[in-house]
Amino acid sequence: MKFNFIEETQMVPLIENEEGSIYQIKNESGEGIMTTYQVFPGVSISYNDYHMESCDSTFSTNRNLFCIDHCREGRLEYASGQGTYSYVEAGDLKLDRRISHQGHFEFPLAHYHGLMITFDMDLAVGALKDEIKNFPVNLVLLQKKFCDGKHPMVIHDAPAIEHIFSELYMVPEKIRIPYFKIKIFELLLYLDVLEVPKNQDEKPYFYKTQVEKIKGMQKLMTENLETHYTQEELSARYDIPLTPMKNCFKNVYGSPINTYMRVYRMNQAAVLLKNERNLSVTDIAGKLGYDSPSKFSAAFKTVMGRAPLDYRKNFGLNGTK
Repeated sequence: MKFNFIEETQMVPLIENEEGSIYQIKNESGEGIMTTYQVFPGVSISYNDYHMESCDSTFSTNRNLFCIDHCREGRLEYASGQGTYSYVEAGDLKLDRRISHQGHFEFPLAHYHGLMITFDMDLAVGALKDEIKNFPVNLVLLQKKFCDGKHPMVIHDAPAIEHIFSELYMVPEKIRIPYFKIKIFELLLYLDVLEVPKNQDEKPYFYKTQVEKIKGMQKLMTENLETHYTQEELSARYDIPLTPMKNCFKNVYGSPINTYMRVYRMNQAAVLLKNERNLSVTDIAGKLGYDSPSKFSAAFKTVMGRAPLDYRKNFGLNGTK
């Protein structure tokens, strides 16, 4: 049984067997792979690796679900209300019942990597009891604790989350299913004692008009890398006050404007260093808006960990190490 937020008609099965399935997802903005393993009856783990900007979901179900998403890398934008958006970032947990899972979803960084544990409650409650007698966690009460409302609950920076999930991304094939079982019980025990934040309903959200302006701003800057726009210029150009602009940009893209653009420029520089070997460091610096090659080299070393020429020397003519 497949539980994900991508419309099923977009999914192409690559492998399907008793242990699990692999699906490829494609649309005009990119593609991704979803790998799903059946752990217990009614309980599955899905690894989601998407390199795409957005997807549209028509997902609906009459099943009683409890879904736990962990974001390892990237960001997910989702509707948190009428005309408002919230964000899931690296290290976050998103818990919901997939009740309000239709609509348009975006990946602001053009990639998303994480996993999802899905409980089909009608089957999972009995299956968990069969695995461990007298297991102290009541799955029904746990679902109610975190999914009492229509919209997802997102948990930021909770202790032990990274410990639990980090080990799930590097499980040897020989012990995969039994290890999944142990980690699921560990997660349920942790969630059972975790106190729900009192200010959970006060999660950050941003209005559609704000988000659209920020995305227009990002498009302007990334399509004109030779120009360094000041934040005051951007604020005036997009008619958004400076402080809300900074706050919204960081929530949409995960870092402050200047940090985001510095990293973006250096990643573009890395591509040019590898693929355009006829261009000098001075040429590349100019294309990215640096009138001083030394300032460009310093910025590149800060982001990429080595000087531009050293980086280029580590790649052959075909662009590979």
